[in-house]
Amino acid sequence: MDYKWIVFCPQLPATPSSPRVTIWRRMHSAGSLGLDNGLWLLPYSEHSTQFIEEMKAYVSNQGGSSKTFLANSFDDDTETTIIQRFLEDRAEEYAELKEQCADFLAELDKENQRQNFSFAEYEENEEDLNKLENWFNKIKQRDFLGGEYRLSAEEWLEKCRAQFQQFATAVFMQEDQDHSKKMRFDPGNINDYPGSSKI
Repeated sequence: MDYKWIVFCPQLPATPSSPRVTIWRRMHSAGSLGLDNGLWLLPYSEHSTQFIEEMKAYVSNQGGSSKTFLANSFDDDTETTIIQRFLEDRAEEYAELKEQCADFLAELDKENQRQNFSFAEYEENEEDLNKLENWFNKIKQRDFLGGEYRLSAEEWLEKCRAQFQQFATAVFMQEDQDHSKKMRFDPGNINDYPGSSKI
């Protein structure tokens, strides 16, 4: 496949630990692959180069140093292993996203069965769908290989969009001023809730 890779080698003081945690978080957010001994690997691109320059500046500002290399895999086995690890990282993230999509669809189904077609419920589900959309876009940005895992996640997300649109239509069609009907699922005072200790 003959990919080019950026190898990033940051070195930070042992204390405090927060800069090392920041490095770890930002590198993962960018889709980097963590190697042994604190090395990070990214596919070479203009965007990756700019990102690594930002990370080098951050490390320097924290009193550390860093080295960066542009590399090719030594052999096909090494490259295959690297590609597989990138795929597995993204597959894990897409699986988490699909799990949340399944929860979203189950919540919509529950509200449909209860006929809980209030604007408040619509707004809550709209916010949840927006979170799923934003999460998918974040994963997609760091998924430079694409493939079946992304397609599967897109299908789940499209199902969420379609089901939410049906729910939104039901809310619109059944809008009325009967607030008591819409509040029939109100759990009431917290002190009356089973298991709550009264203050």
